[in-house]
Amino acid sequence: METGLVLTRDMMLVLGLVGFTIAMFMFERIRADATALVVLVVLGLTGLVPANQLFDGFSGNAVIAVIATMILGAGLDRTGALNRLAVWLLRVSKGMEERLILLTSAMAGLMSGFMQNPSVMALFLPVASRVSSRSGIGLSRLLMPVAAAIVMGGGLTMIGNSPLMLLNDLLVAANRNLPSGVATLQPLPMFAPLPIGLVLLLAGLAYFRWRGPRALGKGEEKGVAPSRTQSYFARAYGIDGDVYELSVTAESPLVGMSVGEAEAQRDAPLLLALLSGNEARLAPPADQMIWVGSVLGVMGPREAIQDYAQKNLLRMSARLRHFSDLFNPSRSGISEAVIPPTSAFIGKAQAQLQLRKRFGISLLAVNRDNQVWREDIRRMPLKAGDMLVFHSIWTDLAQASESRDFVVVTDYPKGAHRPQKLWWALTVFVAAMALALTTLVPVPIALMAGAAAMMVTGVLNMDEAYAAVSWKTVFLMACLIPLGWAMDSTGAAGWLAQHILARIGPDVPIWVLEAAIGLLATAFALVIGNVGATVVMVPMAINVALAAGGSPTAFALVVALSASNNFLSVSNPVLAMVTGPAGYRPRDLWRMGAPLTLVYLAIVLLMVNLMF
Repeated sequence: METGLVLTRDMMLVLGLVGFTIAMFMFERIRADATALVVLVVLGLTGLVPANQLFDGFSGNAVIAVIATMILGAGLDRTGALNRLAVWLLRVSKGMEERLILLTSAMAGLMSGFMQNPSVMALFLPVASRVSSRSGIGLSRLLMPVAAAIVMGGGLTMIGNSPLMLLNDLLVAANRNLPSGVATLQPLPMFAPLPIGLVLLLAGLAYFRWRGPRALGKGEEKGVAPSRTQSYFARAYGIDGDVYELSVTAESPLVGMSVGEAEAQRDAPLLLALLSGNEARLAPPADQMIWVGSVLGVMGPREAIQDYAQKNLLRMSARLRHFSDLFNPSRSGISEAVIPPTSAFIGKAQAQLQLRKRFGISLLAVNRDNQVWREDIRRMPLKAGDMLVFHSIWTDLAQASESRDFVVVTDYPKGAHRPQKLWWALTVFVAAMALALTTLVPVPIALMAGAAAMMVTGVLNMDEAYAAVSWKTVFLMACLIPLGWAMDSTGAAGWLAQHILARIGPDVPIWVLEAAIGLLATAFALVIGNVGATVVMVPMAINVALAAGGSPTAFALVVALSASNNFLSVSNPVLAMVTGPAGYRPRDLWRMGAPLTLVYLAIVLLMVNLMF
């Protein structure tokens, strides 16, 4: 680098692709995974990455490890392990709020060292809801400490989050372009970042233990359990009243209408069930027709239902003769769910998703940025972080939620799917982690052996394993990995490193350079997510380290850890999943997250320098 790198055509192409990626991720004109695919194709068409290497990201160790950890987490969920965890947490904490928040956060943080962060958050949302509803602690006081612990606990192992999973692949790839005489970069063992992760997790727990009461405020009680569903949804969404039966007479204007047309009427109540002939069903599809003798199951205030019945020549009955079984609280009810950033529902409206026809679920309301929408929600495209209010049969809800396109927040009576397989699931999980620790086989093989054992022992079947994998996450990672290779092989990373050193100065301490790299990685992660930030920044950090005489591995580790240092924005999938259920606003995230971001970076810099 001493001679100075000249900007070449290939460098400009790669930097242009980085700029394109940042712009698309910021403005969301194209979906993130589609953007990554476009970048991959352009890398191939321009020859920036050889054709025989272009798709190697799909078989990379990072991608295989991500798939395996998702399947292992689904096995624990399927056996009801986390339901038992909620009961244990309540028992051990003895109703003391501070102890309960501390224990729940610590448990989530420890689990995040062995599973993908969004997967741990998805598993802990119903746990937190059950803990909240039974203890009276508002979800807003519980979810932020849990989310922060999950993010910080991801640094416990090399499989705790996507950036650390990617790091070893990027270190190995960097060896192809190292200057002569530079020692080969070695992959980091599974527990290499353990001291850093432990200090981060303890700092997060201490932060919310001492500053939590002031940072979180009193909080709003948002834990939802079937025992108090009505009062909660009446207060939060205006969904109140009781369920009534309306019989359609021959004179009614509803005769010959579809359910969708009837719902679109002015002042129409919530239409939750329909009896047509001898078939009674919840969540009737919008195209199902209403005929003479049909019975509607509707919900609303008594006076409003009476007015609607009178205007539409319907016979009203307060006693449920046809729907008593369907509306039994132990069988059906109202629930809340959040749309995760990896959901296939994003950008689609209810009319396209056909929730009632496909899943038997009625969408009653949408809460977006603390604003409740109830009118014309059938045509409203959904966004990540939206809170959806459903009415459904509990078993239908449990079946639909297996796709992970939404995460149910409400603690509803679903029962464990395979509680008899609990010890099999725990044994397989522990054995897979122990095998990875021994280094007898590579970590991805150890994790995939655990995933296979989950299926062989009957904890999961193959279809459930497929459903457990967030293919959007896998695709995004696999398509962006070659961009990191191109950054290195074309010299673009070296050129950027050269200019960074020129701006900062050649004589600054190594830790100042590490701090600059860490801040830049954090800023990139806010815009293009942790995977994109890692892919772009690791090659550049290695080149900065080589030019400044620092440890390339240490600089790369600073980047991988800093890419997860996001407590400020819903671009962090963990935060995106909790803002809706907890009712956090952007200023709440900044108030609680800004000090955490600084503490996180300071700990990473201190610990990396002590270790290297």
